[in-house]
Amino acid sequence: MKKTFSLLLLFSFLQVAFATTGFSTFVYTSPNPDPTDTVPDNFNKEVLLTFSDSAASEYSASDIYGEFDTENIHYTKFKVESLKDSIKTIVLNDKNSCGYVPPVLGKINCPFGRCRRYFHYGMDLHLQTGDAVGAAFDGKVRIAKKSKSYGNVVVIRHSNGLETYYAHLSKLNVQVGQEVSAGDIIGLGGNTGWSHGSHLHFEVRYLGQPINPADIISFDEHKLVSDTLMLSKKTFSYAAKNYNKGLAKNYNSKTNVVNQNAGKLTGNVYVVKQGDSLYIIARKYGTSVSVLCQKNGLSTNSVLHLGQKLKI
Repeated sequence: MKKTFSLLLLFSFLQVAFATTGFSTFVYTSPNPDPTDTVPDNFNKEVLLTFSDSAASEYSASDIYGEFDTENIHYTKFKVESLKDSIKTIVLNDKNSCGYVPPVLGKINCPFGRCRRYFHYGMDLHLQTGDAVGAAFDGKVRIAKKSKSYGNVVVIRHSNGLETYYAHLSKLNVQVGQEVSAGDIIGLGGNTGWSHGSHLHFEVRYLGQPINPADIISFDEHKLVSDTLMLSKKTFSYAAKNYNKGLAKNYNSKTNVVNQNAGKLTGNVYVVKQGDSLYIIARKYGTSVSVLCQKNGLSTNSVLHLGQKLKI
């Protein structure tokens, strides 16, 4: 009887103690809680969603581009003249980013600018097929596919509006829409596309316009030239000069070809010269206007152009 009374007294004491301290049950706490579970239970889910959306928007630089094109490798170039003489500061490295990591450590094979008789819009860096290629900055993968000219190519858009290109890869290690940090392996070096020998073709662009990577990165020291890039009309001074030269060269080249071949029949193809008509050409080569139209998808009223090629 005394034992029963003692047990009842002890049980009553424990109930009072638990009620006083606010605990009604015993809770086991693991000595090594899951370190990834850092969001408190009462966290506002709407705030969390808003935060996620803003982070995605920041990576995609939607305030600058307004879209995230995952089909076309090149974004439509803005007009350099629109910059006038203003200067825009592009932050390359800050406390909220992983900074810069060299995509590869190879030497420069071909710099930005005139290289091997054509204008080179990137920097060719030496590597061996199969070497790892890393993202230069934090960003979001906009393009990851095979191209005729670039071969296997990855394009990463960064929150500051810059885009970096990694071409001629032998393998793609990322997918469109994937967020990457500086140094993440995005692919393996190779020799795909229009390439002669294994190398990484590396480009930096802003709103479609190429920027000399050497303005941003010291490839000898494998570090940034500065934590910021002062973007101005001067940054793209090569564009207008090269564009005008390219137009003149292409025009002169095409004109010479037309002048050399106009009025000549090569195989069964005739190059239209000044003063030609369907009737004149048909009569000259013993055929009819209707046959010429049928072979070339033309109508009897079609206007011929200098240099136009016709099947005879």
